[in-house]
Amino acid sequence: MASRRKVAAPITNGNSTATADIVAGTLSFVSAPGNITFPSVTLNGTDQTTSASLPLDIGDNTGSLAGWNVTATSTQFSDGSAGNTLPTSAVTVQAAPSDASDSGATCTLATEASSIVYPYTLPAGATAPTATKIFDAQANTGMGDQTVTPDYTLAIPADTAAGTYTSTWTFSLISGP
Repeated sequence: MASRRKVAAPITNGNSTATADIVAGTLSFVSAPGNITFPSVTLNGTDQTTSASLPLDIGDNTGSLAGWNVTATSTQFSDGSAGNTLPTSAVTVQAAPSDASDSGATCTLATEASSIVYPYTLPAGATAPTATKIFDAQANTGMGDQTVTPDYTLAIPADTAAGTYTSTWTFSLISGP
């Protein structure tokens, strides 16, 4: 005959609470904006353009959901000692920049909040004028590490003197759309 065993009643456990402290990080460029080099242009008697991209790697790790914006300004393109310049309106961004999550990052891509009008003209002057918004992220977007890539067009008038022209560009990353 089989023996019978008594089974003990299960013990009821109490509830416990799990907590995690999520600390705000920073809003910053993941890497400093680099230099941009436009392809060479050979003067041919007509107005010409050349284009190049300059990725901006942005990290919004604040957890604030406040959004952010990138502002830009520049000095006028000049060939230095000869004193020749390109027009202050020489650089434009024709369309809204592309935006993509950085490799290995989960992010909420930026959705533009303001009425930035494209084509956007990069402010320029003998000394850099007041910066203007080139791109922004509305509240609740732009969280995590992502790269915004504006495509810049440089206009070269037909009567431009030959030479190597340079300009200093300044980008700022600011909290809020």
